[in-house]
Amino acid sequence: MVKLVEEMKEAFSKVRVFPVATASKDGIPNVVPIGFCMLMDDETIWIADNFMKKTLANLKENPHVAIYIWGPDIKGCFQVKGDVTIFTEGEDFQKMREIVLSKMSQAPAKSLIVVKITEVFSCTPGPGAGERIHLVNP
Repeated sequence: MVKLVEEMKEAFSKVRVFPVATASKDGIPNVVPIGFCMLMDDETIWIADNFMKKTLANLKENPHVAIYIWGPDIKGCFQVKGDVTIFTEGEDFQKMREIVLSKMSQAPAKSLIVVKITEVFSCTPGPGAGERIHLVNP
């Protein structure tokens, strides 16, 4: 797995809404704005499913996701790709529900999408745009 470096973790902390892209098994794309997208550690992201329809269906067919990290207060931008596991019960699921309900008491918090980061790409305009960022972690 790939671990995010400090610059990327700082950028992640400043984003409020994350464009999250999925695709069906036939390759039909879907992108949605996600507010409950939490960096849990250097290589794991949690996404709360509150109102997903096509996104959840896509993830069940094709368990891969891309998340765009950019905002006006961020230096550069990144695309994080990862492999997904979906949970509707268990300790982590319950923890996600507590986090979501503490911020939005009417949210359904139907499932927990756990993303294990596999790749990071640069989206910053210029000669390196679209290139995979090779992260070296201690």
